[in-house]
Amino acid sequence: MIDLNGQLHDVQATETLGQALAAVRPASAVVQLHGDLGAGKSTLARALLRALGVTGPIRSPTYTLVERYPLATGDEAWHLDLYRIGHAGELDFLGLDEGSASLWLVEWPERGAGVLPPVDLDVELAVAGEGRSVRLLGRSAIGHAWMERLSRQPQLQALLPPHEKNERQVMDY
Repeated sequence: MIDLNGQLHDVQATETLGQALAAVRPASAVVQLHGDLGAGKSTLARALLRALGVTGPIRSPTYTLVERYPLATGDEAWHLDLYRIGHAGELDFLGLDEGSASLWLVEWPERGAGVLPPVDLDVELAVAGEGRSVRLLGRSAIGHAWMERLSRQPQLQALLPPHEKNERQVMDY
């Protein structure tokens, strides 16, 4: 299993991570974004979406709960922010079952537990001094393969090369 950990020293490093995720993304995936307010979840989602060819404004779905974006590949990405929902049943009113997004980016996923599709990749972000700490965990075969491809991305290796530790790969970037 590949477990990627690192430090994102600034917004540009967060954007680089988003671009690297986009460069090797699977055809379909569910990504859960964890972290406190201001941890960088929306910044990472925005960078990933922009790298996938989304043009125009990319809004945080804080008040709309879901923003849908057509991708350059012809499919659709959904960015959800579940911070403002009281319980998972409220998701029934968003029409999430009416379409088929190829990419789900879900902030505050614990509030949609039991209703959201199975997760492929968990991204944990936390404020760490002036930057952010990040941990990426593959939670399915799709997620594990994604992490394997991500670990070889030159954008990340250029920041700091990977090294082996405790039978898992750890990458600082």
